[in-house]
Amino acid sequence: MEDLFKKFVYTSVGLVSTTVEKMQGQVEKLVSEDKLSQEEGKKIVDDLFSGTESKAKEFETRLRNIVEEVMTRMNFATQSQIQDLEARVAELEAQAGVEKTEAPEAPAEKPASKKKAPTKKAPAKTEA
Repeated sequence: MEDLFKKFVYTSVGLVSTTVEKMQGQVEKLVSEDKLSQEEGKKIVDDLFSGTESKAKEFETRLRNIVEEVMTRMNFATQSQIQDLEARVAELEAQAGVEKTEAPEAPAEKPASKKKAPTKKAPAKTEA
């Protein structure tokens, strides 16, 4: 779930970055054509950068809150909860004198098998 979150954030950052680069190119073009002064162009680009950074942080915070709420509602264990349980199990194993066991490996995913739907035969033609 966290990988999906990271991919989403990185994709969003990439999209914003591309937009900012294109905007900066357009501003530079307007400056070179003397439609904007150098100072005005710099101000526009600086405002865009500062606004983009604050909006990106706000977006990330909102998205993180949504993901945490969904994980809580679906009753998923957090990484810290899993680590706490692993530590408790290790402590109990040490107290019981049991050798440390390795976590079982997750079964390899089987490729989805394609089941063919039963074919229906057309009713036999009867001669009249």
